[in-house]
Amino acid sequence: MKSKETVISMSKICKSFPMEMGGQQQVLFDVSFDINVGEFVAIMGPSGSGKSTCMNIIGALDTATSGRYELYGRDVTNLTPDELALVRNEYIGFVFQQFNLLAKRSVLDNVMLPLMYRGLPYSERVRRAREMLVRVGLEKFESYLPNQLSGGMKQRVAIARALAGNPKLILADEPTGALDSKMGNEILKFFKQLNKEMGITIVMITHEFDIAKYADRLIHIRDGRINYDGKIPRDERKL
Repeated sequence: MKSKETVISMSKICKSFPMEMGGQQQVLFDVSFDINVGEFVAIMGPSGSGKSTCMNIIGALDTATSGRYELYGRDVTNLTPDELALVRNEYIGFVFQQFNLLAKRSVLDNVMLPLMYRGLPYSERVRRAREMLVRVGLEKFESYLPNQLSGGMKQRVAIARALAGNPKLILADEPTGALDSKMGNEILKFFKQLNKEMGITIVMITHEFDIAKYADRLIHIRDGRINYDGKIPRDERKL
């Protein structure tokens, strides 16, 4: 039986930051895991665990101090900032806690934004953006400004923007953190739908076990090290 294609491969990733008084503070220690096409994975840990640093490396927003990181078989460990920007634009769709929408631009303009950096013609950007707005159920709101939308609708716009570039991976950073529980559950169910129906690989960063339970696999980080990697446990106390 043919094995699934690997999206993310992290091998012995370490990350240190310089301290103001000199020396280095290490926040990740020999972090290793693979994520395959079509997986829905939650990376969870308490504040200060290193999960956000891990996310930044996965998202090509930062680089490791040592170790090797491959994205779709491409070694991105030591790329320049410009090269990392190209990787982000080509491979990754981001969904952030605070939506990161441009307040004075329409919903349609916000969804089209990543496509502009790819140099696509305007007509193609509009076509793709409208197609994604239909997918998230917001096709009637393309001319609205973000401040005219509810929190859940803003996050759906952010998801449409992430999908517009046809990314190989969606990286969601605390995607329900700015939403009430009802809206948050709706967004999580929508992620589940995208994963199951479209086969999109999703990596979700969270500090809440109730959020992580929507994923199929949990990678738990504590004190910069992986202390659990497997199916979602029934009881958080096992972590």
